Amino acid sequence: MPVYLDNAATSFPKPPGVCEAVCDFMQNIGCNAGRGAYRQALRADRLLYDTRRALARLFNIAAAGRIVFTANVTEALNLALKGWLRPGDHVITSSLEHNAVWRCLKRLEKERHISIGVVNCNQQGVLEPAAVRRLINSRTRLIVLTHASNVTGTLLPIAEISEIAAAAGVPLLLDAAQTAGVYPIDVQALPVAMLAFTGHKGLMGPQGTGGLYIRDDIELLPLKEGGTGGHSRAEEMPADLPDRFEAGTPNLPGIAGLKAAVEFLLRQGIVSVRQQEMSLWRRARQILCSLPGVTVYGPEDPEKCVGVLSFNIAGVAPEKAAHWLDMHYGIMLRSGLHCAPLAHRSIGTLETGTLRIGLGFFNTEADMDILADGLRELLLRKHQLA
Repeated sequence: MPVYLDNAATSFPKPPGVCEAVCDFMQNIGCNAGRGAYRQALRADRLLYDTRRALARLFNIAAAGRIVFTANVTEALNLALKGWLRPGDHVITSSLEHNAVWRCLKRLEKERHISIGVVNCNQQGVLEPAAVRRLINSRTRLIVLTHASNVTGTLLPIAEISEIAAAAGVPLLLDAAQTAGVYPIDVQALPVAMLAFTGHKGLMGPQGTGGLYIRDDIELLPLKEGGTGGHSRAEEMPADLPDRFEAGTPNLPGIAGLKAAVEFLLRQGIVSVRQQEMSLWRRARQILCSLPGVTVYGPEDPEKCVGVLSFNIAGVAPEKAAHWLDMHYGIMLRSGLHCAPLAHRSIGTLETGTLRIGLGFFNTEADMDILADGLRELLLRKHQLA
């Protein structure tokens, strides 16, 4: 029986009803939203509206229309960063960021001459909020941070940082790629100015879905221009949300699946989902720490992380270990740099990368038993992989 442990990349399997919702849209609706007055088009309109409402409930967003659909969290982050930062601005980020943030900032550094302040995290991926405060200056226009590292699983102290940001009058953009759907997020309690999320990881929806929440005091430039179904006489994008940032035909089959996934999560409760994943995280970490020659990265406290564990096996390259575990035990792990080289530099694995366990809602204790057996046999045979 295959054991899928790459949920930090994309969740699998999907909850009951997700695949059915995608098929139902394709078979029974199939048309564009916002482009017609006939009944099926109005059903497509309703689908977009209901999905925004479900996401607003999940993240405690007062106005669902402030949620803009994107193709993924990468597009959402590009929209936020390129739509907000101006020439000469200063932005603060961390050494745990995914390339979706870092590469975007580096391009803006070259093209708009922004300056980037990086808060370095320690080898456990821990960031001190005071270090963010020290980097704020008169030109600081944004703080952009991952909510949790996709390498170490470390949760950043966003509550404390949001207070620092608010006191300084600096907006906070939160990359919730690893937390949306698996960790409670309340944009009003934090608060955050923008929240970028993807649909296919913890939210357990289809790939090609995601979004950006934009607080009502944040005005962004559009990332792309085109048709929205309304305001067609205007030569520029409309000012009102969400139309301003949703040019072109949206991924309605994917959004139908995302709606079903979010409704599943709302029924389960995010606290329940987190408790289940952290129970498996404890077991997985216990297994890893019991094995000779295995180095585990990240926090020891499950309260300080999400369901991600990175590790290395002495004398075995991560990609060779991942391939062996798949071929002999059907265990699917991620190997490499996980698109986050800054994080690997922080924990000292830039040259090697790591093996990564990404736990999900549908993983079981039996999966952990197979993982333990697979790793034990790999250690016995690791001389063959050197």
